[in-house]
Amino acid sequence: MGKSKAKNDGHQSFPITDWAEEDRPREKLVAKGVASLSNAELLAIIMRSGSPEDNAVELARKILADFKNNLAELGKATVAQLKNYRGMGEVKAISIIAGLELGRRRNISEVIEKKTIMTSMDIFMLFHPMLSDLPHEEFWILFLNSSNRYMDMQRLSIGGLADASADVRLIMKMAIERLAACIVLCHNHPSGSATPSKQDISVTRKVKEGGALLNITLLDHVIVADNSYYSFADEGALS
Repeated sequence: MGKSKAKNDGHQSFPITDWAEEDRPREKLVAKGVASLSNAELLAIIMRSGSPEDNAVELARKILADFKNNLAELGKATVAQLKNYRGMGEVKAISIIAGLELGRRRNISEVIEKKTIMTSMDIFMLFHPMLSDLPHEEFWILFLNSSNRYMDMQRLSIGGLADASADVRLIMKMAIERLAACIVLCHNHPSGSATPSKQDISVTRKVKEGGALLNITLLDHVIVADNSYYSFADEGALS
């Protein structure tokens, strides 16, 4: 990924300013609305300009192609990776990463607005935008009231490539401070496999037992892995 260096492949690139006005990304957005633009055109607006060989849209298409035309994959890119493309300086790279992060946060806000957590899919939809792109594990706690309505969420720990530790005493302390009646555990597996590890199973059991002593219910523990997830509750693994 990120290896589209400058070379002359024989094609002729026309500056976007030479395009018909209705085809230029910015003018198209104003005239037809943001939904009318392709991912490449939206990315081109963020970048503002291309390279000596490619206009902004063509460069955006190359970048997207290298990331499997998948915005989730592009969201994992670093500034250094994006700077590998000719015409991509640090400012453009940072702008792309910031734009994708805003998209993730918007998705999270929309889920929070629903407030009530009813299913494992609700949990997945809340955490997937935050966790699916990470190269390391993170462990999060979701705090709910007795009606399963959203109260707060907090990252508990950041791990390495393989694990993120969960301190049961700290989890209970955080739940008590928020007067939460229920909690949900969630962490990611950067490996892409949602299968719980022995440590995941052990932590889940300890949190469930600790919560029972304090009348705090563990509703679920969801493991996020790319576009899939594992729910302890759905699999009957909380009993």
